[in-house]
Amino acid sequence: MKTNKVIVVLVLLLVSVFSFAQGGKKLDKIIKRDYQIIECTIAKMSDKTVEYSLPGETLQISLDVSQIARIDFASGRSQIFDVSASTAPSNNVATNSSDQVISSADMKPNTIAVLPIPFLNSATQESSEEMAKFAQNDIYNKLLDKSANIFPLTVQDLRVTNSLLHKAGIDYKNIDETPIEDLQKILGVDNIIASKVSYTITEGSTASTYNSGNAKVSNDNKKLKTNDYSTTNTSTQTYYNYMVYFDMYKNNTKIYSQSRKPFLNIKDSWVDAISYLLKRSPIYVKR
Repeated sequence: MKTNKVIVVLVLLLVSVFSFAQGGKKLDKIIKRDYQIIECTIAKMSDKTVEYSLPGETLQISLDVSQIARIDFASGRSQIFDVSASTAPSNNVATNSSDQVISSADMKPNTIAVLPIPFLNSATQESSEEMAKFAQNDIYNKLLDKSANIFPLTVQDLRVTNSLLHKAGIDYKNIDETPIEDLQKILGVDNIIASKVSYTITEGSTASTYNSGNAKVSNDNKKLKTNDYSTTNTSTQTYYNYMVYFDMYKNNTKIYSQSRKPFLNIKDSWVDAISYLLKRSPIYVKR
């Protein structure tokens, strides 16, 4: 009789330990775009759906990735879902899931990244990929040249920045549509420079007139003859009307936001405006 009681006690003890272990198990968290949080165990993922089961259940539920903002796995890893990639036209969608699921990079404190800079003609609404990369590279080089003035910040290599953005399906065309919080997670930095250049091009004409002539006096000193010549030259001048917008973020918070119109209307005057704004930003210290 005593033996039976001991067996019953041991069985109940094992059941309670097993239940405790199950209850203490870490779960995955699905954060939906409507801010609903689902604690579950994820069984399967594809580029279209995520299959999961609720605690204590074996039934698997399927959820479309377009409804998911982020997944926090029990392991500590997070993945951000880019809705623009999943809804893009078929000819722009990559076949692998890495273009649709954004993985968070390891966070590197005191690191700053320079985003591609939209270079937009506000009159035609046309943007230039070449100028976007050129402007991004210009700020990047300025930061490297002035590394002593921005210490202790380290500038993220431009190739690393653009590679991580490319994997996430982000470029100069949609960079403004991506939240800074997502960009910081994608790049693994706690500081970001986000700038934009808007411009219009106008033309003006200037005319210059040159006069030349000679005079003749008759023998009787009374009659005066003159021959006058006039030449007019017209030249066309191109004017570049820039407006530079310069924003800086630290830990998802905007710490600096300024805009500046260059003093001169020449082709590359936007470069001087960016230099001016950068030197007056919170990260720049005169040494």
